[in-house]
Amino acid sequence: MSFSSDVKTELCRLPLGSASLAAVEVYGALLFANCFTHQEIRVITAHADFAQRLPRLLRRAFGFGPDAAERSGARGKHVLTIREPEKIAAIFARFGCSDLDCFLAHHVNFSVLEEEGAGAAFLRGAFLAGGSVTDPDKRCHLELVTDHRSVAGGAFVVLRELGFAPKQTERKGHAVIYFKQSDAIGDLCTTMGAPAAALRVMSAKIEKDMRNTVNRRVNCDNANADKIVSAAQAQLDRLREIERDEGLDALPDELRQIALLRIANPEASLSDLAQLSDPPVSKSAVAHRMRRLMGWKSEES
Repeated sequence: MSFSSDVKTELCRLPLGSASLAAVEVYGALLFANCFTHQEIRVITAHADFAQRLPRLLRRAFGFGPDAAERSGARGKHVLTIREPEKIAAIFARFGCSDLDCFLAHHVNFSVLEEEGAGAAFLRGAFLAGGSVTDPDKRCHLELVTDHRSVAGGAFVVLRELGFAPKQTERKGHAVIYFKQSDAIGDLCTTMGAPAAALRVMSAKIEKDMRNTVNRRVNCDNANADKIVSAAQAQLDRLREIERDEGLDALPDELRQIALLRIANPEASLSDLAQLSDPPVSKSAVAHRMRRLMGWKSEES
């Protein structure tokens, strides 16, 4: 099963709640469903738990279920339909449209969402019908897709009122609301009623952050090691020149000691050379002496 399916399964395990909140969840689902008109209501889903939850929500909110619940297509998708005029009229009236010629399915009636918890219920229904989320171990992306810009605009407002900052776009004629930040996706999962999914999202984020931190440190350590090797090689080359031209015995004692330590420990850092000195000295003292060695001729001339 996909992570998106896991999130929907967790949402479908939630209690139905009051009749009014069940109606709001139905509202969110129908607005993001395949067909929501005064002639037909049709929801197509590949998720079996949602196909079982929606009829229960309808019965809790309206006292009736769909006219038909069938399996269709090679993948056996669930198709729930309502065509009885009385049922459709009851649903339209409940969401603020007694005139069946109005365009209820093309916008969000915010007066339906005034009850406490209604925003979360609405988004839960919208996600179950028209939402998806990627595996957080791979990348972060959650989206709600609808055929109607006005519905997407209404859902956008609902999300903003709940403190979220979604983005909008269009894809192949569909309006898309989406998130790419793991924090926002985790918070939205929690708001909709899927805390286990939110925990998985945040765990994946922590793991990625830790992996990135380790990689940065490894890269930094490698870069530092390269610098140390490069600097040590330059120092060895200079010491060979001094030994060839003048001999190391011509150096003052403190410089000769550092020169001999460098030759004996070609890969050591300045800190290591500081500890190997007798007596031990500071890293800055070693760095100062090494600079004197590198410029020895000009210093003594």
